[in-house]
Amino acid sequence: VFSRDDDDDLPAGVNELVRVYVAQKRKISDGDKLAGRHGNKGVIGKILPVEDMPFLPDGTPVDIILNTHGVPRRMNIGQILETHLGWVAKTGWNIEGNPEWAQNLPEDLQSAPADTRTATPVFDGAREEELTGLLS
Repeated sequence: VFSRDDDDDLPAGVNELVRVYVAQKRKISDGDKLAGRHGNKGVIGKILPVEDMPFLPDGTPVDIILNTHGVPRRMNIGQILETHLGWVAKTGWNIEGNPEWAQNLPEDLQSAPADTRTATPVFDGAREEELTGLLS
């Protein structure tokens, strides 16, 4: 960490500078440990080809499956909000009312119909059967 307080030579308008070095670049593999920007961490259990991954009703494959115990247990509220707001933005939903948490959201995200589904069916990539226990 470089800081103006430590008399480090920094560009104008920069008070602190952090440099991060990556030890190696390689493809991820089973057993690798990952960390997210919300403080979440986990270990890769299995990497599947895209055709074997679960998919949504429109055929979009699921990118990643998280252990359901990992998110609420670690209180990664930012991760939960980012996931839901991303889903809202992708589907074009709007939010009813004027809740305080939504006041800084764009206007087009603030009026969802009351009967909007909050879970999406997910299908097994290998057998093409619905996975009832794997809902986003």
